[in-house]
Amino acid sequence: MATIDLNADVGEGFGRWELGDDDAVLATVTSANVACGFHAGDPATMTRTVASAKERGVRIGAHVSYRDLAGFGRRYVDASEDELTGDVVYQLGALSGVARTLGAQVDYVKPHGALYNTIAHDERHARAVITALLSFDASLPLVGLAGSPLLERARAAGLTVVAEAFADRAYTPEGNLLSRRVPGAVLHDPQEVADRMVRWVSDGTITAVDGSEVPVVAESICVHGDSPGAVEMARAVRSGLEGAGVTVRAFAG
Repeated sequence: MATIDLNADVGEGFGRWELGDDDAVLATVTSANVACGFHAGDPATMTRTVASAKERGVRIGAHVSYRDLAGFGRRYVDASEDELTGDVVYQLGALSGVARTLGAQVDYVKPHGALYNTIAHDERHARAVITALLSFDASLPLVGLAGSPLLERARAAGLTVVAEAFADRAYTPEGNLLSRRVPGAVLHDPQEVADRMVRWVSDGTITAVDGSEVPVVAESICVHGDSPGAVEMARAVRSGLEGAGVTVRAFAG
């Protein structure tokens, strides 16, 4: 693996509440998934985050979500297809408008939380998100879980897709992310996570919770900006990758 993108979720504060050290994370990653107001974020937070990403040359992605501010977008919402399509378009419009005022642009779309996990396998909500992208801007790449049916559905609809691996999340033997309700779903040791990613780029597998090896083919690695120690995690992963001879570079642009 010669190159890989490193992305993180940012802009996930709301009002006076701040979550994570976005500036430090943005100094390390190559792509930024910016919350669009439905699970976190507000106009001022989006503006600060986009400005910081632009200043650092980091690509900007729309981190769209179910409409679940109280639950941080980690709860399933049984929306109709039309409702979900409209919600995604609304969020894309909000972040794109903010970016435009700063001379920046949205370069890709990555769903958040429950929406991300649901559309990986659920055809109805996957179709709603795909429809939103096709109607808003069909050139925007869609980031999704490596190996999931979503990627084939989106590709068949004419979208560019980007497969994603997770540095700090545990995997099931089937290649899905272990539910956050299960202890051990989120990894916290920066060196352990960095070593895990270096091993993955060399042999293409990630160790699942049962000890089996899961093959993962991906173009981008996610580190969560809201996790404790997120800055140290991102730095360790990038340092480990570059030490292994991998160029860390954005897939977009």
